Amino acid sequence: MTLHPDTDKNSGTGSGGVTANPHSAEAAIDLDRFADIRPYHDEEVEAVLARLAHDSELLDAITRYRLPRMARLAPPLARMLASFRLQREMRGVTTVRDLQLRIADYMAHMISRTTRGFDVEGLERLDAGQAYLFIGNHRDIALDPAFVNYALYLAGHDTVRIAIGDNLLQKPFVTDLMRLNKSFIVPRSIKGKRAMLAAYQSLSGYIRHSITDDNHSVWLAQREGRAKDGVDRTDSAIVKMLCMARRLEEGDSNIGSAIRELEIVPVSISYEYDPCAINKARELHAKETDGTYKKVEFEDIFSIVSGITGNKGRVKLVFGTPLSADFGTADEVADEIDRQVLENYPTFPSHQLALAETGLAPELVDLTGVTPEDREHFRNQLAAVPEPLRRWWLLQYANPILNRAGKAQRHDA
Repeated sequence: MTLHPDTDKNSGTGSGGVTANPHSAEAAIDLDRFADIRPYHDEEVEAVLARLAHDSELLDAITRYRLPRMARLAPPLARMLASFRLQREMRGVTTVRDLQLRIADYMAHMISRTTRGFDVEGLERLDAGQAYLFIGNHRDIALDPAFVNYALYLAGHDTVRIAIGDNLLQKPFVTDLMRLNKSFIVPRSIKGKRAMLAAYQSLSGYIRHSITDDNHSVWLAQREGRAKDGVDRTDSAIVKMLCMARRLEEGDSNIGSAIRELEIVPVSISYEYDPCAINKARELHAKETDGTYKKVEFEDIFSIVSGITGNKGRVKLVFGTPLSADFGTADEVADEIDRQVLENYPTFPSHQLALAETGLAPELVDLTGVTPEDREHFRNQLAAVPEPLRRWWLLQYANPILNRAGKAQRHDA
């Protein structure tokens, strides 16, 4: 969500960030090829912001959050005030870099108000001038890549392009906001095998284009959707998707070659407390008891807001080492990503106390360093969880430890 003040990768190119001869015909063709899924470019920013400043659905969402009483009693006036404030705050924003720098202060404010600290490890192993494909475990829809970006920003690296599922883009204003912030679209709602294949070939091509042509890093979750049960596991189908582009463009079907050129770095993120944990437990409980769960309208948007505004305790992010082995199969790649994600996953007292509370694998429980304050905070959190949901709430914190030992309790087990 933030951008390093240097302009080496974004100056004059917008969120496309093309650095290798951006004015060549070949580069233009590449950018046109991905027009439907890529982030917005600098030259598109002002028009998109002007459109957003008059988008009634966005303005209604802002007023319900910032001016709830006026939104009920005088909606037109509330929308007018929201539009005026939005235009004022975006005054002078003409590039993606401008926007991300404007957002930077909000990110710092959020960290100071909703966390007990944000720590980062492993960035010293990475080259600030090299593009990487960061593949991470997925806990929070918006904050996982946002914390990656903030860590990169603090270390002097450029921010990433973010893969986001089209299931989250339920409104045009949401799509605009995400694409302004360097997000590109992952197809999930497309129907039909041929259409889906074409969409994933385009996605693979865009990721490869970002890394190898633009020298621009990318963030991608290790599997579709959040790991609501706390079991982090890489989907090998994602690895196969990543290898499509090299096979199509170079005629090279060697997985090892495709993986090496993408400079894949596994990333582990851990939250001491997840603001969405009760809602995740509710979904898991419903699937366990009823066999299905139906989301309410805009539930994912509500989850984004809850994640940003809710208490997270301590947050820690660990960058692994780039994958360099001569992999022969997608499963081998997925296994290595899993190995690094799990080995590097930071645990907090909440994880150990939850595992102890479940009674599962007592030999894995380590309460060294757990303070009385940690215990009290954990008890208060647990007390707020309805009894039928407690098992799944606890497992969200216990499963990262169990998963390392091959004893994870999955929702479909």
